[in-house]
Amino acid sequence: MGVPMATWPMHSDQPVNAVFVTKVLRIGVEVKDWGRRDEVVPSSTVENAVRRLMASEGDEMRKRAQELGAAVRNSVMEGGSSGKEMDAFITHITR
Repeated sequence: MGVPMATWPMHSDQPVNAVFVTKVLRIGVEVKDWGRRDEVVPSSTVENAVRRLMASEGDEMRKRAQELGAAVRNSVMEGGSSGKEMDAFITHITR
């Protein structure tokens, strides 16, 4: 099974990554929103996030994370889409 993420963005690219993980890929839960970064987080908020990850919602995220991991592994294998794109890029820039 894959491993879902609990996101708590602090700076830099983390807010965007947190949205990608929670809203787009749906393989994680948000512990704290970037817009509330100056607020103290009560333990109940962390507890709720952990409970969501451990419940059936977390099972669905684990399944999606596992599927995503398999797709990534396939893309970087010999003949995979990432390798083909990298080969095409190298060919293009070395003409």
